[in-house]
Amino acid sequence: MGRGKVTLKRIENKINRQVTFCKRRSGLLKKAHEISVLCDADVALIIFSTKGKLCEYATYSSILERYERHSSETQHTSITNDPQGIWTLGNVKLKAKLELLQKTQRHLMGEELDSLSLKELHSYEQQIDTALRHIRLTKNQLMLKSISQLQKKDKDMQDQNTLLSKQIKEQEKKLEQHEMTPSVRLGLLSNCDRYELGGAGGGEAEENPTEGQPSTVMPPWMVQHLNK
Repeated sequence: MGRGKVTLKRIENKINRQVTFCKRRSGLLKKAHEISVLCDADVALIIFSTKGKLCEYATYSSILERYERHSSETQHTSITNDPQGIWTLGNVKLKAKLELLQKTQRHLMGEELDSLSLKELHSYEQQIDTALRHIRLTKNQLMLKSISQLQKKDKDMQDQNTLLSKQIKEQEKKLEQHEMTPSVRLGLLSNCDRYELGGAGGGEAEENPTEGQPSTVMPPWMVQHLNK
């Protein structure tokens, strides 16, 4: 009896599904190798399991680059006479890049990690560690710069306070000198009056000056200088 027709549908039992995947994967890889050897064909095969594990086969390492060049040339030829096709292709590429970036961002945020392999998780861990080092270095540099600016401001304020204190002392000194000048002048004028009174009485000083006030006679040259 021949084998019955196999119905193609998802296997619900997880264990059976995994066993079937391993068998079919091995057979597919074997067939790819056979066709490349028997027919001298360039073959590339890529398989991702439900957990994100990669299985691949390629006749040579640069076959994917050859496929991308061929695919790009084919698409370019098909849309040369169709401007609308150019925009459609651009939108498709941008959408694919956006989805890839969003997926990478979710992985970096610690989301949807079940489908990643150990190698991919290690790569994301290294990226996060590198980013953290850069962030901490930048933060420390900004803090040092801020501290330096605050120290400079503090020094400038101290210099301004020192200058203001010096100016205030100079002003106070000038005010003291200005207040002392009239009293000295009044004392000189009082001496002049006494000298003139003494001259009117025969040029002799008072014999009995008032107690507590010294009898002082100014020389004529000082009186002449004050009268000028």
